[in-house]
Amino acid sequence: MIRFKGFLFAFFLLFLAGCGVEESGQEGGHIGSWAYQLQGADPYEIGRSGFKLVVTDYSRDGTEGERYSRDEIDALRDEGVIPIAYISVGEAEDYRFYWQEEWLSQPPDWLGRQNPEWEGNYEVRYWNSEWKGILFDYLRRIEEEGFEGVYLDKIDAFEYWSDPENGEGFCLSREEAAVRMISLVLELRDYLKGLHGDSDFYFMPQNGEEILDFDSAGMYLENISGIGVEDLFYDGTEPQPEDEVSFRTNYLGRFRDAGKLVLSVDYVDDGSGVVGENLLRIKNYRDRALALGFLPYAARSDRALDELNVIDGIQP
Repeated sequence: MIRFKGFLFAFFLLFLAGCGVEESGQEGGHIGSWAYQLQGADPYEIGRSGFKLVVTDYSRDGTEGERYSRDEIDALRDEGVIPIAYISVGEAEDYRFYWQEEWLSQPPDWLGRQNPEWEGNYEVRYWNSEWKGILFDYLRRIEEEGFEGVYLDKIDAFEYWSDPENGEGFCLSREEAAVRMISLVLELRDYLKGLHGDSDFYFMPQNGEEILDFDSAGMYLENISGIGVEDLFYDGTEPQPEDEVSFRTNYLGRFRDAGKLVLSVDYVDDGSGVVGENLLRIKNYRDRALALGFLPYAARSDRALDELNVIDGIQP
């Protein structure tokens, strides 16, 4: 496994020359580009797009009836694309196969409040055995479809359950909430190993990078392939405060320096075209991500993730 540090400047020059980054020097070093589309993804369009890795849902619309076929996912792989399936491990979603309508009036013990920012998404006590059973079933379906990895969202749910103002009337210490999330991630990893063996199956959490403060034995970092991170340099089209960027990149550098892939997505493209302020913002975002050894994807600022954002001359 080659560390990235010695190659940063070379990669930056490649980017300025308009070339794709062919190696990251991290785990999965052959990856030069990635895309993130959760709604209505077309495997055949993605296969022809030039992106090397794609994070998508296991279903066109999130429901069981619109699951991709094994043939569709195999077609992606045949085109040299690495298909990674999104799964939320820290929230339940009311359009998934496991949802039961009676939960709205008689919620199970592990189901918490609805996320006020995302209708139909509910906080979960992720350490609960019943919830873990749902996730195991979910992972089995993903593996059966032929995906080459999983992208675990809502790792930062440990922050919610350690907040005394979460409205649940229940909270843990921050350390206990983080340790329980680490335990869940390791259990999911072990379950996938049982299904897939020890082959190159990508295991990627999204966000929650501060959990490293509680990874005293190093098992979390050791057992993941990398991390996905949102809104690192921009909050939509507005720059993030530099002290916040610095705070987060210090954590993310620990993933990179351990040889892990760091996937960055900022929602910086306002859809106005490859011109003016929009172009400058997209290029600034990509320059900064690449300079740190992170693999960037400039997504649309509406955050819908319902299209493959190909930007001529920039991505892939």
